Amino acid sequence: MTLIDIKGIGYAPEKRTVLENVSFSIPAGKIITLIGPNGAGKTTLLKIILGIVEPTSGTIERAEGLKIGYVPQKLHLSRTIPVTAGRFLTLGPGKSEDVRSALAETGAEDLIDRDLSQLSGGETQRVLLARALIGNPDLLVLDEPDQGLDPVGEETLYRTIEELNKRRGCAVLTVSHDLHVVMARTDLVVCLNRHICCSGKPQEIAPLSDYTTLYRHHHDHKHLPDGSIADV
Repeated sequence: MTLIDIKGIGYAPEKRTVLENVSFSIPAGKIITLIGPNGAGKTTLLKIILGIVEPTSGTIERAEGLKIGYVPQKLHLSRTIPVTAGRFLTLGPGKSEDVRSALAETGAEDLIDRDLSQLSGGETQRVLLARALIGNPDLLVLDEPDQGLDPVGEETLYRTIEELNKRRGCAVLTVSHDLHVVMARTDLVVCLNRHICCSGKPQEIAPLSDYTTLYRHHHDHKHLPDGSIADV
């Protein structure tokens, strides 16, 4: 079953091309990772998928009744407003029992009475992930959820996401700059640089001795460990 089908999407506000002829599908239950350099249009593409931004060309088809949970890059919340993790989650559509269950699934149940402003980066991401789970989404969309995390926190977060995918069966679309994580925990990698440069399964990516990575199929660039692109 296809949850979202993206066909020839383009986005060019005021004649400035951000995205051009982007096409791919998000199947149910799969993990898809977007990679690419800064300014490649990754966040804009996520906003189009979420329905926040309308494309200037192309079409996007969503499965009927599709439910999406979203985890942003950062939580923009004033530190002058005291709010606990549990209270933050009740601001959404979930009931109190859903809140505790969602926090437990992300390993954050003990944070329910903690003030959000006192949480570490990893703890905050777990709370945001729990919030995205309320409502039992068919698709989780995560915009660079590893931003600001140390390697241990990053590994723990992606392991949690993988476990949620297997346990709930929800599809996952995430943006990441860490190709080592991508290779270990995704079904499909999509390289975006305004258009789709290439895409493939993790086993189609071979690590090179200098820790760069190169897709086996034909294309004219290589991917560096930070997600940037270099000519070959």
